[in-house]
Amino acid sequence: MRIRLFYHRGTIVIRGSAHIPFATWDERSRTYRALAYKYREIVEFLKQEGIEFEDHVLDNAIPSPFYDVEFDFELRDYQKEAVEKFLRFERGVIVLPTGAGKTIVAMEVIRRLSVSTLVVVPTLALLEQWKERLSIFGDVGEFSGKKKELKPITLTTYDSAYINAELLGDKFFLLIFDECHHLPSEAYRNIAQMSAAPYRLGMTASPERADELHELLPELIGGIIYEKSPEELTGRYLAPYEVVKIHIPLSREEKELYRRHYERFKSYVKSRNIRFRSPEDFQRIVMRTGSDENAFKALRALEQARRIAFNSKKKIERLRTILEKHRGEKIIIFTRHNDLVYAVSRRFLIPAITHKTDKAERSEILKKFREGRYRAIVSSQVLDEGIDVPDASVGVIISGTGSSREFIQRLGRILRPAPGKKRAILYELVSAGTSEVSVARRRKSGLR
Repeated sequence: MRIRLFYHRGTIVIRGSAHIPFATWDERSRTYRALAYKYREIVEFLKQEGIEFEDHVLDNAIPSPFYDVEFDFELRDYQKEAVEKFLRFERGVIVLPTGAGKTIVAMEVIRRLSVSTLVVVPTLALLEQWKERLSIFGDVGEFSGKKKELKPITLTTYDSAYINAELLGDKFFLLIFDECHHLPSEAYRNIAQMSAAPYRLGMTASPERADELHELLPELIGGIIYEKSPEELTGRYLAPYEVVKIHIPLSREEKELYRRHYERFKSYVKSRNIRFRSPEDFQRIVMRTGSDENAFKALRALEQARRIAFNSKKKIERLRTILEKHRGEKIIIFTRHNDLVYAVSRRFLIPAITHKTDKAERSEILKKFREGRYRAIVSSQVLDEGIDVPDASVGVIISGTGSSREFIQRLGRILRPAPGKKRAILYELVSAGTSEVSVARRRKSGLR
């Protein structure tokens, strides 16, 4: 009996009597099934074994277009190399610094393959940015909470793609995951697993995750096939840059409060004989908070200590000096918490952007920043992904996490080349004598 392949609700249904190593028997349907992302491997296996089969998996896919378009830009050497690497493997992750033109790489891949394509992005703001760039191919679809359009090129967010994974799974030949480090999370990985798309491209400035789930990326979309660091592209393609770390002492009152809270946390850790060798060790304390009130109090004390270090008054004073020194340049100020965003905004009359800022206000602020009517903006983590301001040349990290990806993304905000831009500078304000010193050390580990 000839093997027949079908797509059904995120799976490949295999009708016939051949043994497929990627499939398991489903008693209810009396067929073998495999998660849809195994489709390519199943087809390759059947061809290698010389087994005849009928393939109906992508019968409902959006018809592939032919893109005979010319770009109004020329790909850089490394972008061409990245495209060729992908076309050779037809799946995999491309790692390029923020500002290096990952979108352009994706556009060339779309043009060269000319197949139906789903682009998955983290936010609606990024969706709009991609939509504008991809309009060169014609009418672009949007599949989000606002619209449900399926077209040869369709844009969606991770949230919408996850909710509709079964529906989208047999509609596209090419998946592109922007900021693909989001993909391995427990929910989002279903987007890749329930799709039959044979071509898969992931793009990020840094694939690593603190929870080690990035190790799932080779299975979901392929391993790293091309990578360039900021240093490799600095000078010719990205602005030369300098990172200046400034250690700032706490005031006497802050130092005493910090010590009191941090000692409370350390006391709990010592009493439970906990040693920190990996992020999982810290997560064990988090897991205990549901049943151990002392664990909850210890974590709360740690958070209070961190807030004191992150929000010290002398950091604000040093920020004033930096703003005066770089008067006339465009400056992006990064913090970890919203309360500090608003404090800086009020103190220096700088526009603020947080997750609470609505779309219209955010767009207006960024528009005026690009035009030079605003010379500085301050934000928490919402601008780590997606903002495109080529002539911003100064960044100030008042506070942040130990994530190397966050650091690379923030650095990338000021590395985009622009006429007359000679050098970029990123300041790190770090509270001396606190755990923030080790946090700052960890996040720079991603620069290589």
